[in-house]
Formats: sequence, structure tokens, C-alpha cells
Amino acid sequence: MKRKILFASYFVVSLYLLIIQPVMAADTIKVGVLHSLSGTMAISETTLKDTLLMMVDEQNKKGGLLGKKLEAVVVDPASNWPLFAEKARELLTKEKVDVIFGCWTSVSRKSVLPVIEELNGLLFYPVQYEGEESSKNVFYTGAAPNQQAIPAVDYLMKDIGVKRWVLAGTDYVYPRTTNKILEAYLKAKGVAESDIMINYTPFGHSDWQSIVSDIKKFGSAGKKTAVVSTINGDANVPFYKELGNQGISAENIPVVAFSVGEEELSGIDTKPLVGHLAAWNYFQSIDAKENAEFIKAWKKFIKSDKRVTNDPMEATYIGFKMWVKAVEKAKSTDVNKVEQAMIGIEVANLTGGKAKMLANHHLTKPVLIGEIQENGQFATVWQTEGTVPGDAWSDFLPGSKDTIADWTAPVKCGNYNTVTKKCSGQNY
Repeated sequence: MKRKILFASYFVVSLYLLIIQPVMAADTIKVGVLHSLSGTMAISETTLKDTLLMMVDEQNKKGGLLGKKLEAVVVDPASNWPLFAEKARELLTKEKVDVIFGCWTSVSRKSVLPVIEELNGLLFYPVQYEGEESSKNVFYTGAAPNQQAIPAVDYLMKDIGVKRWVLAGTDYVYPRTTNKILEAYLKAKGVAESDIMINYTPFGHSDWQSIVSDIKKFGSAGKKTAVVSTINGDANVPFYKELGNQGISAENIPVVAFSVGEEELSGIDTKPLVGHLAAWNYFQSIDAKENAEFIKAWKKFIKSDKRVTNDPMEATYIGFKMWVKAVEKAKSTDVNKVEQAMIGIEVANLTGGKAKMLANHHLTKPVLIGEIQENGQFATVWQTEGTVPGDAWSDFLPGSKDTIADWTAPVKCGNYNTVTKKCSGQNY
């Protein structure tokens, strides 16, 4: 009899645990944070981890989402591109996250992409990139080339009178593809091949003496020369330092950077860099009510008046706000439902306007050119009148100009050829 009672009790307890465990697992909505906290990209990515923690904290203070608390699950892929894929798989299979915010470099995103698509996860990618991609499982909240690289070249060409071009980048997919687009664009504008110099260096490159010397020599041919920089991560610190060492100033050879913002400038002496440029869609110095509130909240959360804000933080902020609205609209965290709910959603950006999610999973964004100031901030010298819709596929590459991305019916494809009327990649 005792054995029967014990067995019955054991059965009841086991049954209770089987029922209660899924309920307990669903008590929170898990937000995966996939950013490098060590290695060469930590200089840029750590801040985005902190931004997400702030956003999760703020949302929880509002009561959470769908009646549940949000739980941030932070991992460190350590600037190791294959490890990004492993950590993404861990977040989706082990941690059972409902969404992932992460990656900085395109090589890390490309590493994660097949995992996200295989497991039907959802990734918000907050950094400018080279385009030539649109996945059902990714929302690109950073700039496409037509929202940063092309306008920056137009500004240098029309407003500064640049005739010779140095395309300098870190050796991976984003700089190489962006420079391929820019080279085609410059040649279409009548720039001779001899007036274009292209150079690539590895991640974390530190010895810039000979390269900067080559740039200086290239710029001494009697034509106005500029550097278009897709150098990423901590390699920017010795690069800019060497420019100063060799007397290259914004007056003789201006540099416009696509991966240098307030965070990267906060750790270096900016005096030799004054007047050099950056092209982004947001600067901390923007005078807008939303921006002032965001900066105040950031400094309070991070408990430091010295920490700055930057463009990928705004892209993270916009992506997070849109995801929350989409989940509320879908009344679910189901990836397929949220993906469709995301399209058309608008939220306030931090420059005083609105960001809208397009059918190609890219945003509408203003484009700004800023000059580096001595205090490490940017003074806006040019900006678009309104917002520019992000274009996933370049108009200047032969294999892309006839391709569109549209994740709404009836197309529902990331690379739809408008001539052949066929989808050649992932679709529904």
C-alpha cells in the first residue's frame, strides 16, 4: 500500500512538473543580445549591448510586453565570426529566445544568417551595410549604401570638388562590396580608373605608416583627393593617429568615414581629426526633443555623463521600438506573425522625424554628413530634406539593378528579378 501511495504521489508530482515547466518557461519573453564584448569589435559593440539592456529595462517598467516581463539573454561572440553562428544557435535552441538583436560586421551577420533562416529566428541588424541581401528573418535597421555611401560620395564630389578617390577598408564583405558599388558609381560619373585607389587591411591593423604615405602621395597629383573609409573597429585609432603624424588634415585630404562615430572618437585625441567627416543617419549633436530625452535616459541608465550616443544605438532603439509594436499588433512573438506585422510600422526616430519599415525589411532614414569637432562630437554640414527609403539592391551593379526585395504578397521574396519575374533565393 505504501509503495502504491508513493508511486501515485511520484506520478502526480511528475505530471505537475510536466505541466508547469512549459508555463514557467513562458513567464518571460526572451531577448537575445548577440554583440562582441571582447576582441577587435568590442570598441563598437559593447555600447549596443548596454543600449539593449536599457531598452529592456524601460519596457519592463512600462509593464513588459503581452503581460510578461522581458528577459535579456547576453552572449559574447568575441569578434569571432564562426562563433557568432554558434552563439546564435545557442540563443535559439537552448535559450529559446523570441528575438535576437545583434551583429556589427557583415561577416558576422553572414555567419549568423543561415542559422537564423534554418531555425526561423528573427534578427535585428543595426549597422550600415553593403546591401545585396534581404532575408525574411532579418530586419536591417542600419543604412543601405543609398542611405550613406552614395550620398557621401555625392557630397564630396559636388560640395568639396573631389576628383581623386581613395577607397580604404577593412578586408571583409562590407568594405569590398560597398567599394565595388562605389567604384561602379564613380566610373559612371566619369571618374577615370587611374583616379581611384583601393586598399584593404585586416581587422585590428595597426601599422599604417606606409599606407598613409601612399595616400599622401596619391593626393599630391594636383587634383582634390578624399578618402572614403570603410575601416572598422579599433584599427581606426592608429589610422587617424597616423594621418595626424604625417600632416594629413581635412583641408588637404578629407576623410569621410562610414564606421566612425562618437563612441570610436571618445577614446582618442580628436584635435588632429577636426574637419574630417562621417556619414551617418544620426548624430548625438542633433537638436530634437526625442534625442534629448534619449540622451538623458542613456546617461541615467549607464550612470555616466561621459558616455556618448551614436548611430547604431539609434538603429537599435528604432528596431526595438518597432519589434515591440509588431508583437503588440500580432498579439504574439511568433516569428512569422511578427515579420508580417513589422512591415509598415512607424516609430519616431531621434532626429525629429519618423522611421518606417518597408516591404524590403529596410527603413526610411535621413542622411547626414558631419564634421568631427574637437570635443569628439559632429557638426552637421549637410543633410537630406526628408528621409531616404533603404534599397536592398544596388542600381549600379549589373546583377542587382533589376532585383528588388518585397516581403508582401504576391511577391514575398528577398531577391525578385523584375525582368524574369522569378525569385532566385529565399521566399515564403
